[in-house]
Amino acid sequence: MTVSSIDLASLLCSRLCHDLLSPVGALSNGLELLADERDADMRGKIVELLEQSAKTSADKLKFFRLAFGAAGGFGEMIPVEEPRALVEALAGNNGRITLNWSLSVDALPKPAVKVLLNLSLFAIEALVRGGTLDIGAESRDGASEIVVRASGPKIAFDETVGLAMKGSLSRGELSSKTAPAALICQLAESCGGNLQYALSADALVMGAVLPVG
Repeated sequence: MTVSSIDLASLLCSRLCHDLLSPVGALSNGLELLADERDADMRGKIVELLEQSAKTSADKLKFFRLAFGAAGGFGEMIPVEEPRALVEALAGNNGRITLNWSLSVDALPKPAVKVLLNLSLFAIEALVRGGTLDIGAESRDGASEIVVRASGPKIAFDETVGLAMKGSLSRGELSSKTAPAALICQLAESCGGNLQYALSADALVMGAVLPVG
């Protein structure tokens, strides 16, 4: 699959707008309610909702800035604590996900960080009823190896995302939902790496091997 940079950027922008619509809309609605509300207790509850919506919006913007965009500058390596904090914030907004980490490196190449973030995004979205998210990364034999496992009572994974990860979707079949998978597919191909996934009733396992240099 080959998709132009313009088409891919457009789809990723659509995905970003879609994911931000809910928390930003909640901010707008909350401000309207706050303007009309006179009860002190109710105003306090509205302010709490506004604070939560603002935090969710900020967390998503920070996450997508690195997952989709050019955050992190042009350096080759990014400290693993940066993507870890982004994933923890995004998963924390769900409130029903337990996160486990196994990171044997202090930093990862930027393409590997983008892959880790996007695989984590797919995993978080798959855990519609909560569950456990296990994320591991290491460097071995000149390559970055990443594994992300989502397990829970119900796994909701659209296998068109898996097809996009493998580069099996045509240009016309891509959408804002599958664009992130197409992005990391192209990243993996550009460095001679590969992506894999396996899906069962109670688990989704995704992995990547990305040669360095």
